[in-house]
Amino acid sequence: MINNVVLVGRLTRDPELRYTPSNVASVSFTIAVDRQFQSANGERQADFISCVAWRQSAEFLAKYVKKGYMVGITGSIQTRNYQAQDGTTRYVTEVVCNSVQNLQGRNDASASDNQGYQAQPAPRVSAAPRAQEKQPDSFDVSEVAEDDLPF
Repeated sequence: MINNVVLVGRLTRDPELRYTPSNVASVSFTIAVDRQFQSANGERQADFISCVAWRQSAEFLAKYVKKGYMVGITGSIQTRNYQAQDGTTRYVTEVVCNSVQNLQGRNDASASDNQGYQAQPAPRVSAAPRAQEKQPDSFDVSEVAEDDLPF
């Protein structure tokens, strides 16, 4: 079976680094990915895709990437559910990132200038997880208190 995702899109907001109780870094974020076709009135539409990155990838995103930056992501789709505080069951589908790459050029500030802040030169660095550190295959929400969830 194959569960492999490759996406290129722009971050919809600045990533916020969080840590689990066991001190594992995580970042939840959304990227906007343009559709290849235009609507009847000629406008391009985008899909907003929820993503989560762990460990070095999360720290990389928090340090080098900001709202409006274009990123390349490889990962897999994960679905899960959890009980909200009001007792309802919430369902989540997201991309769990295996690697994240900043595609924002050093001198390409066009996206960030449109976002209302000064662009910082961003290094072209890939944040793939180390070979000895394996990304979690699944994340059991029942093991973590709801206040500690990174999403």
